Amino acid sequence: MDQQTKQALKRDQFIDTTNQGIDWAKENSQAVIVGSIILLAVIIVAVVFGVIYHSRSSAATEAFGQGMQVYETPLAQPGEPVPAGVKTFPSSAERAKAANQIFMDAANKYSLVPEGRLARYFGGITYMEAGESDLAESTLKKVADGWDNDLAALAKFALADLYRKTGRDQQAIAMYNDLTAKPSTTVPAGLAQLQLASLYEAEGKPEDAKKIYAHLKDKDAKGPAGMIAAQKLNPAAAGAPAR
Repeated sequence: MDQQTKQALKRDQFIDTTNQGIDWAKENSQAVIVGSIILLAVIIVAVVFGVIYHSRSSAATEAFGQGMQVYETPLAQPGEPVPAGVKTFPSSAERAKAANQIFMDAANKYSLVPEGRLARYFGGITYMEAGESDLAESTLKKVADGWDNDLAALAKFALADLYRKTGRDQQAIAMYNDLTAKPSTTVPAGLAQLQLASLYEAEGKPEDAKKIYAHLKDKDAKGPAGMIAAQKLNPAAAGAPAR
């Protein structure tokens, strides 16, 4: 087959394919129109969702920032005058109550964006500081059950502390063990184990604490948890002057 014949066949094939496409479009014009409308609708919904999400994320960031500003307000020191224009709180509990209102409002309004979930975590923390143990527990459990593993780990860590403060050591132990089995960036396994050892010491179980310290020292001798564990096992050496 010569080159001229090949080119003619290619042109004929292209023409046939084009004609078939035109015929298909004519026969299925309604389906093409409907498909185009659906695709356009999907694009519009995606764009609108993106705009709304960005707007709510910005609003949540602002609300969370307001809560943090209150949470970081200095406490009034007894006997010391407060400079004009400087806001203070008489106690950490009063400060926590004020910040909590802002955090929880942001959490309830913006629960679908990261800043809203972070606000709920701080809502739980400020409930604890304000002495509202039941509300702190229920709020932190919501965060602990969330899909954000790093934030959930922080909530579990705070829950363990709450359990210790309210005399529920067994629940605290279970939580520390859970954090050890499922370490995260925010709460490494070593940190959870150190807290568990501290709990055992507070319970008058030094041998159980020593087992944890020894394990951490052997497992991560040069890491932060291992170095702290080594100091706990041999405090005299830790306090000795370097030569």
